[in-house]
Amino acid sequence: MPSGTNPTSEENGRPAHQVYVTLHGHFYQPPRENPYLEAIERQDSAAPCHDWNERIYHECYRPNAFARVFNDRGAVVDIVNNFEYLSFNIGPTLFSWLEQYDPVVYQRILEGDRRSCARLNGHGNAIAQVYNHIIMPLANLRDRLTQVRWAKADFRRRFGREPEGIWLAETAVDYETLAILVAEGFRFTILAPSQVQRCRPVPTPADTNPAWHEVGGGQVDPNRPYRCRIPDAILPELGQGRSIDIFVYDGPISRDMGFGDVLASAHHLVGRLALAVRADWPVQLIPLATDGETFGHHKRGAEKTLAYALTREIPQRGWQVTNFAHYLSLHPPTWELEIKPGTAWSCAHGVDRWQADCGCGGGGGWHQKWRKPLRESLNWLRDQVADIYEQRGADLFRQPWAARDAYITVIQDRRPAVVQAFLEAHQHHPLSATEQVEALQLLEMQRHALLMFTSCGWFFEELSRPEGVQILRYAARAMELAVEVAGLNLEPAFLSQLGLAPSNVEQFGNGDQVYEQLVRPAQVSFEQVAAHYAIRSLFTTFPRQEQLYCYAIDQEDAQLRRLGALSFALGVIRLTSTITWESRHLIFAVLHLGGWDFHCGLKDIRSRRGYVQLKERLLHAFSEGSAARTTLAMGQLLPGRSFGLGDLFPEERHQTMRVLAQETLTRLDQLYSQVYRENYGVLLAFQRDGLAVPRELQVAAEIALGQRVMTALRGLELDTRAHMEGRPAAWVQLAELESLMAEMEQVGCRPAVPEATR
Repeated sequence: MPSGTNPTSEENGRPAHQVYVTLHGHFYQPPRENPYLEAIERQDSAAPCHDWNERIYHECYRPNAFARVFNDRGAVVDIVNNFEYLSFNIGPTLFSWLEQYDPVVYQRILEGDRRSCARLNGHGNAIAQVYNHIIMPLANLRDRLTQVRWAKADFRRRFGREPEGIWLAETAVDYETLAILVAEGFRFTILAPSQVQRCRPVPTPADTNPAWHEVGGGQVDPNRPYRCRIPDAILPELGQGRSIDIFVYDGPISRDMGFGDVLASAHHLVGRLALAVRADWPVQLIPLATDGETFGHHKRGAEKTLAYALTREIPQRGWQVTNFAHYLSLHPPTWELEIKPGTAWSCAHGVDRWQADCGCGGGGGWHQKWRKPLRESLNWLRDQVADIYEQRGADLFRQPWAARDAYITVIQDRRPAVVQAFLEAHQHHPLSATEQVEALQLLEMQRHALLMFTSCGWFFEELSRPEGVQILRYAARAMELAVEVAGLNLEPAFLSQLGLAPSNVEQFGNGDQVYEQLVRPAQVSFEQVAAHYAIRSLFTTFPRQEQLYCYAIDQEDAQLRRLGALSFALGVIRLTSTITWESRHLIFAVLHLGGWDFHCGLKDIRSRRGYVQLKERLLHAFSEGSAARTTLAMGQLLPGRSFGLGDLFPEERHQTMRVLAQETLTRLDQLYSQVYRENYGVLLAFQRDGLAVPRELQVAAEIALGQRVMTALRGLELDTRAHMEGRPAAWVQLAELESLMAEMEQVGCRPAVPEATR
């Protein structure tokens, strides 16, 4: 009998001792999208990937969807979808990214839940998560309700069923939060051992008042579910006589998974689980929980450990892999507990990690005195934009806050027909086009007011980290929308309060400078989007309809002229936000004087006739071949700000810079090749007489020959592919490489060809 297995005698068709194992993965990453573009910009720290979502996808999300199982000879014998066996939640903001980035992996996760439903009597592995990972005890009632309702609606759309359980961000909980979960139909949640104050058997007619056991030091037994009764005085408007079931994960084993070597192999993991088996219990649950990114990102290869343990070693021991909902259906709680008010799994001081300088998450001698002013600044901003929303929203929506709760349907699907149906369902009266834009701006203002409370902004040691900057970007967008809909500039008062948040970095000093240096440069205007399109049109032939991040661009006219080193583009576009339906009708003109020198002007179009006249004058000025006259004409006809290469979005700017640099490099390659050809005999003479070759000639030879080597290698690669595909391959490239080797030997040149080593 395998070690760790207990004798089983059949009693009423069931083993005398049953062991269930539930391993929960909390899959989540902070939102990373620029709120003005609704897209993630390149994050250099995630290299070689584009951004951290993409990197963790390659290290964790995809490997767990296709986890390999090996035999003792190292051969792959199975591909396991770990999501079929793991209890899991995936943050909705992360899941939205994954749905777009890799629909195959996305569908594989959904399939894992469907298969678990089929295996476990209709109880799926997936549970919900509060929408954008806010610390629930620190939020007001209205925001908590929206977070839970958005979470529920997002889950329902993806998994096609009602969620039974929900993961609270950082497992942060209080009785008000539990009352909301019950009111919204959730059956259970998961907490850490340190969050429980006391527990006892559920009262029965035979024992109406069993004794409480104090377990405030984390001594609560995790091997059973508990019922938590919510005091009637807590949010009585949400009901009376309420309760919710609580699972408490096994703290020591879960910590060992995250910080020890338990995941080094399936044998290690299952051996550690065996130590928790209680032979004196007829039925026992071993519940584990940790960050899902542990399985592959934090612990490389851990997805393979899971796959083998969950499908081989654990079943071989006679234990059943299950999920919390399935276990509850078989074994309802016979004990109850009381929670400590306002606690989380990652803070020893309640929830102070997200509002005070408590020391959690610190390091290197840095303080977190910025946390309290940051929280207070955002709370103030939340209340200001709530007043704007409530006042103006009353003129547009029948029930403004109900409209916000329902707005998740638009966040999930921004197709015009979906948005139109939403507006018609919630409008106070038939909305004009202008009112529709204002309605969407109000709702977007509220969305960003929720996103700015994402917990990650407080989690680490410094405000100026990417997570802190990200939530301030959401705040900036909310304030910008407040100006649009109410003409109210909240930014000066906000920055005054944020200035009380001291940074640990001397460069910033306080939070207001973090905002000025890291948040303001990320703001994007309609004019910047149009200028970006104009400058890129010099190098790209755009279709009549183009999508640029979250902007739809209709090209109504486009002209491109070139004279020598000068290039000139001119046209008319209609630029529309796919988020708020705001629209601008703009004339653009851009002059490229060569190199990095661009001059772009913009102007709202007033009439078709006015544009035709403007176009004639600008094209005439350019046809004279004078950059000065063209620039002067642009300044007169398109007054206002001039845009240049630096105004492009960083990722697109770098792409344009590479294009420009490649043109220069091509000309240099031609020049070096000419120098080498013309001085080939001179190089041979220096070599023959044993003299040092002049550095200028040596460099020309290295570059010229290096380019020829790369050309031959690329040709050889194409020939090899042709041969593998059964097509005739001209192996002349090998002869060319042999000839080049001899030539390099003659002139004493060893060109560096880094690409050849890839």
